[in-house]
Amino acid sequence: MNTAYADLIRRIEERGFHNHRLEDHSEAISRGILHDLCATCEPFADDFAGGRVKEWLDFPSPAGRSRKLDLVVAEPDRDNGRPDLTHLRLCIENKSVVTAHRNRTNRYDDLSDLVGVLHRNRPDAILVATVLVGLCEQVLNVPDRVKPFAEAMDMDFESQVLPRLSSGDVSLWKEFGIAASPNRPSDPARTVEKFRELPTRPPARTDLVAYDYVLLVPVYIDNVNPPRIARDNNLGIDVDGEYRAMLDQICRAYRARWHV
Repeated sequence: MNTAYADLIRRIEERGFHNHRLEDHSEAISRGILHDLCATCEPFADDFAGGRVKEWLDFPSPAGRSRKLDLVVAEPDRDNGRPDLTHLRLCIENKSVVTAHRNRTNRYDDLSDLVGVLHRNRPDAILVATVLVGLCEQVLNVPDRVKPFAEAMDMDFESQVLPRLSSGDVSLWKEFGIAASPNRPSDPARTVEKFRELPTRPPARTDLVAYDYVLLVPVYIDNVNPPRIARDNNLGIDVDGEYRAMLDQICRAYRARWHV
């Protein structure tokens, strides 16, 4: 199945590596999910095509602290076409735990805090969280460490290093081994267990402060080997089945809340 995560993999291949400091991976996922919703959910597609709702990427969050919401679908206000969060219909927040699984608690706290804030603004808004879960036991930290090391060794990053990234050139491990961020073999399962603690709710229960869906996507991304979705994994996650279930849950909730 061609999911939004195929778009993510293409984005990484185009850049040459996964930059955990930037938000473009989140943009690829958000746009992919939006495209698939328009293709599979008739009431959503009709409202979108008719201009009754519009989308915004990286919209300032009501949670403050300079945070932004990855994808907002809302009714535009009548004055300047900005989203009216009191008429929020869908919010998707994308997180990544690929480089260092020790950050799982921080990413979990981000999602846990956000759901409460958004529920207070609009209890019936559809709230979705997605989390990339890295399965690699080490990840080459390109933006933070490889680039500075290459410069210190008088190497031109663009011509001598970038073309080798995500290509399967295992000599990178020896050459830039000090730039590798290790993950323990048990880390992916612990990360999945942690994010499954996020509360979820059925379409009819807008009174519950919870996500409508939490999508966990295992990936092999280490910036040395070609990136791929881990459809074969030991976490019990059916990537394509979960993705279809997420789209179905969003559509069911959307129809129940705005197209009764």
